[in-house]
Amino acid sequence: MNYRRIVIVVPAARFLRWQDRLRDALARRWPDAEIAFRFEPGDAAQPGDVTQLLTLERMLLRRGKPTLCDRIDVTAMRATLDDGADVVIDLVGSLSPTSGSRVLRPLYDGHETDQAAVAAILSGAVPTIAVEDAATGAIVAKGVPSFEAADGLTGGLEAVYSRMAILIEKALANPEATVDAPQQATQHNPRRPGVFFARNLAFQCARWIYHLCCHSPHWRTGWRFNDGPGVIETGNLSGPRWRVMPDQGSAFSADPFPFEWGGRMGVFYELLDFRTNVGEIFFQPFDASGPTGAPICALKEPWHLSYPFLIEEGGVLYMVPEASMSGAITLYRCVEFPAKWEPVAKLVEGIEAADATIFQHGGRYWMTSVVRDGFGGYSDTLAIHHAPSLFGPWEPHPLSPLLVDASLARPAGRVVLHEGALLRPVQDCTRGYGKDLAIMRIDALDETTFRQTRLSHIPPGGDWPGNRLHTLNRFGRLECIDGAVLTPKFMPLRKVVHNHIDGRRAANA
Repeated sequence: MNYRRIVIVVPAARFLRWQDRLRDALARRWPDAEIAFRFEPGDAAQPGDVTQLLTLERMLLRRGKPTLCDRIDVTAMRATLDDGADVVIDLVGSLSPTSGSRVLRPLYDGHETDQAAVAAILSGAVPTIAVEDAATGAIVAKGVPSFEAADGLTGGLEAVYSRMAILIEKALANPEATVDAPQQATQHNPRRPGVFFARNLAFQCARWIYHLCCHSPHWRTGWRFNDGPGVIETGNLSGPRWRVMPDQGSAFSADPFPFEWGGRMGVFYELLDFRTNVGEIFFQPFDASGPTGAPICALKEPWHLSYPFLIEEGGVLYMVPEASMSGAITLYRCVEFPAKWEPVAKLVEGIEAADATIFQHGGRYWMTSVVRDGFGGYSDTLAIHHAPSLFGPWEPHPLSPLLVDASLARPAGRVVLHEGALLRPVQDCTRGYGKDLAIMRIDALDETTFRQTRLSHIPPGGDWPGNRLHTLNRFGRLECIDGAVLTPKFMPLRKVVHNHIDGRRAANA
């Protein structure tokens, strides 16, 4: 969709940094369009105690660094609605859709002001955000942001504002889209800002004490040999008993990808040493009875690595590890299995992407990942790229980002073709990062379309005790998952706790 002129209407009394970033994002998407502000007079100030809370959090939690909630000076850049704007973005919430231009309006839990988002966060809830066509009331974009990285009210609002900017861009890029009927407003009973701050401070102190005593999160890899249907087919963790891959005292293992190459079977996984807090890719050899021998370092970089996605192409084995801190999605070629790899191509550059997962469908290669732009959570914004070959050129899907939803965006393992359907394991981060799994069926995917349906929800517990579950992969008989458990730093106590957890797991088997 091409635009000549886009006007963003904001309250002059409360012009925020996120609104200026929205203008910049739209200018990058439509470089030939004029993107202008119109500043509405009037008192749009938020309650004083909310402003005081944001100021206090900026000082204590952000140490004075800029946030998306900061007010910035109104510039001389002004516009009027009768100048022939193609579309108007109403960030005031009271603009009448009678200007001759299409008016798009953000909604926060069905309300036209972001103070509804403030109320939701102060009450402990995550607001649903949407973009409404002001003339028809139709919802043209909708999402649920992730609060996994939110610190206080500031972090919650940054997640909301950054994802609202994405939804506004989606609504402009797809003007004919309608995703929902008019949204009913949700009411919240917010805590007073002072009470919210005190509770959050107590939580931060408790978390500090917990991290002082325990490794958190401490991920463990589960494995089993399975001759029957697996988790992705059954939608649950039942079947042969899960076993725990050997643990290292100063590190955790996560994101397992089992694979066999040249007659050697094993599991590639992320190993994160708590002393450096940087992930590396390791390989645990397996034989017919399970893990055998010491794990081998397969790949390390100056930046964090995880999620070692593997794919074979033309008789050669490749890896696409998660390396969001590098700013690229990089393809590595296996030179010597399993411990020597070399980078051969940057599939996508200038991107903060996690858990890239590649599969073939309809004669093309497809890559799902979750993306962010420095703000908000890491698990709610699904991007899709596609290419004629593994080596590219990769281009973004025209609807990308496809969705903003913490419950069904982030990849959790290989896409599997089962009974003619593409099944996509995802992380369900509704309760927090990596808390649960879900299995999605891809119903439609081509250069203009994407649709998926949730088939099952898989929490930890019972067959796999713990409080997290966020990866699922299988190669042949070897099936792997991972999860986090309570792990005291004091080794004798850790053994007692883990023996108790594993005893419960054995009793449930």
